Amino acid sequence: SMWYKIKKMKKITCFIPCGSQEETQATVQELKSSELVSQIVVICSPEQNCMIDGVEVLKSEPMSNGKTVRRIAAMVNTPYTLIYTRQSPLKLGQKALDRFVQIAEDTQSGMVYSNYLAVKSGKVENQPVIDYQEGSLRDDFNFGSVLFYRTEILKKAAEGIAEDFAFAGLYALRLGVSQYSDLFRIPEFLYTEVESD
Repeated sequence: SMWYKIKKMKKITCFIPCGSQEETQATVQELKSSELVSQIVVICSPEQNCMIDGVEVLKSEPMSNGKTVRRIAAMVNTPYTLIYTRQSPLKLGQKALDRFVQIAEDTQSGMVYSNYLAVKSGKVENQPVIDYQEGSLRDDFNFGSVLFYRTEILKKAAEGIAEDFAFAGLYALRLGVSQYSDLFRIPEFLYTEVESD
């Protein structure tokens, strides 16, 4: 049936941090333009007032907090979870999310990340990221700001994260995911990080 087809297409739940109204709105619009996106959740602090239509708001600690990562894992019921770590607007390349899904499916990786472009002082610069080698996962390893997870692995990894990790939650998540499966780099420039003014 048509309904089943629609349900099947909506494969991704996206989590983004709350920036300014304008920035957050821009990223939400960008993500909404893909039919693969099922739900967008904006993470904001309890005192922030996030007024954006069509999104769920999760009042929580920052995204990098262990407690927040565990809450993210508990909320998701789509096959894939996208976490965008910056407040500035995200610009996706054409069919970027289709590529993330396709490669996650082909490689069965727990996390997929890609090269990206960055707008700096009005210039677009290539930002190639490097292949993750086992054991090279320092907390400053650059995966870029779009982290694309297979939800079942994300949920497994999140179980092992201490809630009192104030800053290292996302790092601990990647570490956990890497114990269950590969972290796979797509050697394509799939999105642009727009600088914040």
